[in-house]
Amino acid sequence: MHKLLDYPFDADLILKKKRRIKKELKENGDFIHKNIAILGGSTTSEVKDILELFLLNYGIEPIFYESEYGQFWQDAVFGNPKLDVFAPDLIYIHTSNRNILCYPEVSKEGVDVLLNNEYHRFESMWEKLRQKYHCPLIQNNFELPYYRMMGNKEASDVHGRINFLSRLNLRFYEYAQVQEHFYINDINWLSASYGLESWSDPFYWYMYKYCLCLPAIPYLAFNIANIIKSLYGKNKKALVLDLDNTLWGGVVGDDGVKGIEIGHDTSIGQVYSEFQEYLKRYKDMGIMLNVNSKNDLENALAGLNHPEGTLRSDDFIIIKANWETKDNNFLAISKELNILPDSMVFIDDNPAEREIVRGQIPNAAVPELGRVEDYIRVIDRSGFFEVTDLSEDDLKRNAMYKENIQRSQLQQSFQDYNEYLKSLEMQAVIKEFDAVYFARIAQLTNKSNQFNLTTMRFSETDIENISIRNDYIRLYGKLSDKFGDNGVVTVVMGRLEEDILHIELWLMSCRVLKRGMEDAMLDELVKRAKEKGIHRLKGYYYRSAKNAMVKDFYGRFGFEQISGNENGDTEWMLDISSYEIRNQIIQVVTTVM
Repeated sequence: MHKLLDYPFDADLILKKKRRIKKELKENGDFIHKNIAILGGSTTSEVKDILELFLLNYGIEPIFYESEYGQFWQDAVFGNPKLDVFAPDLIYIHTSNRNILCYPEVSKEGVDVLLNNEYHRFESMWEKLRQKYHCPLIQNNFELPYYRMMGNKEASDVHGRINFLSRLNLRFYEYAQVQEHFYINDINWLSASYGLESWSDPFYWYMYKYCLCLPAIPYLAFNIANIIKSLYGKNKKALVLDLDNTLWGGVVGDDGVKGIEIGHDTSIGQVYSEFQEYLKRYKDMGIMLNVNSKNDLENALAGLNHPEGTLRSDDFIIIKANWETKDNNFLAISKELNILPDSMVFIDDNPAEREIVRGQIPNAAVPELGRVEDYIRVIDRSGFFEVTDLSEDDLKRNAMYKENIQRSQLQQSFQDYNEYLKSLEMQAVIKEFDAVYFARIAQLTNKSNQFNLTTMRFSETDIENISIRNDYIRLYGKLSDKFGDNGVVTVVMGRLEEDILHIELWLMSCRVLKRGMEDAMLDELVKRAKEKGIHRLKGYYYRSAKNAMVKDFYGRFGFEQISGNENGDTEWMLDISSYEIRNQIIQVVTTVM
């Protein structure tokens, strides 16, 4: 991660040093590669350059297609052979209120006609792109004009431009609510946050045909990058929070529970209360909350159960309140949750503690917080948890991980691991891809890093397309036990070619590792392969910075290594003619469509 690209960033410095930043990022990155088309209603060259930096910082290496100046609609509706050859994985439509062709007339009926015409102009473009390229679309909404012909009446009167743009934005939102793979880049909010007068400085339009001022471009690019990294599974999963002077004012060990500031009796207590309420809403969205505090556990729990507090001890997955160093506690939380440290965000008011974690765990997200009044703004603007799809599994994530802690505690009471597994009373559902799980399957392909043998990434559209092909076997697995349902946790996908099944994708959520789900999935894969006349399975391992734990996976399952290269990539083969069932632990309750 490049420190200059962390929020709050210096936009001018990013613009000035973009070439150096790009060089440094490309030297040290492990990237997924995506073709991104930018269809612009204004100049987009600087937007593209800065967007590339933020995407590289998120581990995504983009290759760009840019439409000619102002040709966004023509490229979409009439087609462009270069765009066809480019085959975009994602399309970003960079338009602004300067691309509105018509504005209100005298009669209300005439205004409604103009509004419908303008909306349908965009809708026809989206439909053309969706039908042709089957990829996610990101569309700007409209910023407000920087002048008001009628003053305050501009917002409420049907003849006002502000009224017209607000109604048009609403139509865009209604489309986004019912269409999959369509996302709004909210420049209406961005321009207000930045300052509309500066954002819309007409100098940059008339001089360079930029629809926003040059210094605002990093903020625009950062916002787009957050949508894209969310689509490709680069969001954070958890917050790791200090307590004293972070969740409340004061030091609970010194001041006592009655002495800490939280609640509505003081102005600073109100600030901490609002921060706790903000974090509680994240928890309700499935973001895992954890504590990392230098404190006695008794004092920490007393503070968390303050009568004026919003958060309670049971809102947290793991509470590390001890006298260990913060970096050690951070890594311990990562290990217990069974997620990578770079999936967590460390929040601490103490700059020295932040620097220790940042220095010892380079990939951890450690925002600079400033005053307590700034906590929400900094975390919110950093885009750690950008939502593009909120699945049922996301909403249940806290419960799932708490259940995992219970499983770990149960394991410690058993001497024999197989007896422990049997005690879990596990049941699995293994089926061909089901439309209801397309989003979750795509999400898994973009999130799972440690147990992902080929690290191939797929969008939901990709999964839909593969699901109807006759030359593939596609399996997903759900796992539940006496503690709860883990949801969809594993995916295997193989391509049929003559008498060989080429396993192009095998991944699994790390929270269910070593519970026998791998055996159950291989049993079912072999069964399906035999039904299609397949005699051999060919497995592929492509080495990445994070999947070393599965480099010998196929060998452990009886495959024979048939090739390898200096990068550590390997190929494996298994003759399934005499294959014997491996799963003896999990009850597979259904294996039919």
